[in-house]
Amino acid sequence: MDVEEALEFVDHLALTTTGKHLDSLQKAILRGAWDNQKYKEIAQHHNRSEKYVKEVGFKLWKLLSVALGDEQVSKANFRAKLENLQASNIVSLVGNGCIHIGNISADSSQSSKKLQSEPQQKNKFNEKTSNSKPKVHLDLADAPEPNLFYNRTSELTTLENWILGRTRLITILGLSGIGKTALTLQLIPQIQHEFDYIIWRSLRNSPPLASLQTDLIKFCRGGAPVPAPSVPAPYPEERATTGGLPLLEYLRSHRCLIILDDIQTIFSSQQLAGNYQPGYENYGAFFKQITESSHNSCLILLSWEKPREIAALEGENRPCKSLQLNGLDLEAQEIFREKGLAEPEKWSELIDLYRGNPLWLNIVAILIHDLFGGSVSEFLSYDTLFLGDLESLLQQHFDRLTASEQQAIAWLANTPEPADISKIPENLQLSPPELLKVMQSLGRRSLVETVKQNGRSHFTIAPVIREYITNKK
Repeated sequence: MDVEEALEFVDHLALTTTGKHLDSLQKAILRGAWDNQKYKEIAQHHNRSEKYVKEVGFKLWKLLSVALGDEQVSKANFRAKLENLQASNIVSLVGNGCIHIGNISADSSQSSKKLQSEPQQKNKFNEKTSNSKPKVHLDLADAPEPNLFYNRTSELTTLENWILGRTRLITILGLSGIGKTALTLQLIPQIQHEFDYIIWRSLRNSPPLASLQTDLIKFCRGGAPVPAPSVPAPYPEERATTGGLPLLEYLRSHRCLIILDDIQTIFSSQQLAGNYQPGYENYGAFFKQITESSHNSCLILLSWEKPREIAALEGENRPCKSLQLNGLDLEAQEIFREKGLAEPEKWSELIDLYRGNPLWLNIVAILIHDLFGGSVSEFLSYDTLFLGDLESLLQQHFDRLTASEQQAIAWLANTPEPADISKIPENLQLSPPELLKVMQSLGRRSLVETVKQNGRSHFTIAPVIREYITNKK
């Protein structure tokens, strides 16, 4: 086996496991490992930091380790492992769009249309015949390209424990750019062998529930068409059937992990958080059915705001839970290293101002590099907080607010200290019950922060949001 055959093999492995081909840096790491190069050499050649290359490499070795069963693949043994697997007849690649690698079997036509145009692979390796774990069928075609993942060990542990504890519905909440997608992509390799099917779908185009269910059932049926129901289903959420079987029956007969991204697109703007657009109310019944019905599958929702049903369904000892994803702490410093910023002693102040949001920090780090020569102190010397490209991102969130929410958040923006909502100013034309509803909605949108003062809850907003509101006046 030479390095090109090894790259081709791992590329097919990555495609069927993640739905994505290897990128240029991943290939460079594999070539470097094959030739026994150090991470520092690979990083210098590709103008990346050594730490970043190590992190990408770590994820790559983990993917290989999981996909090959109990094999512990690392940079040091990558070449030897693949050569031994070939010599020991442990792994096989077969044609017809299907790949069998250790304990994974995946229909790559479901993961990538590009593979359909590639030549079918002939048996380069013989199939592993013993000690195989159950096959995992993945369809990650809708999943975005994974970005750099920053350390979120506690969040990963929490999610893994919930899944192992048979939680049926998990909602991961947070503002755009906070890392919901990156966290979930990192979770998949850790828990994939708990499931028979793993499916990622984005709701960015707001598909009707029946269309989504039909699509999910089709994958569970191996791509076979979904026939019309033999008997009309009594409930709207059961109309996507095959031979009379609703989606729920597949979730009972197989252990499925379904990830639905961009949930906020099915909610109405200018209404309180979590209210559905007309015609999409049946999603709420679907989420409730997933939580309350008996099955061993799991549905993960990624959203800017919490569906209104979730608050009533979740609880410590209930099969529905929510994870509010907050910003990074010291881990965010890697962003500044990548961008070549100076004065590390100032980085923590920058992280706090932008609340550790990875996307926000990337945007401001590029600005500091381009306009201030990497000097953080020069950037911080300005009286106003720079927003730039953040304004368009924040506008998407503020376009969804009701008039009452806009009033309340403007009040918080003009209150330097955390506000006590029991003391409503006269110019805020909201009754106490109305204000409570509004503050709850803003919290479900991740736009307000709660702090405790003298045993009472007070509310404030992030400096970036305060600056955005001030600039809009």
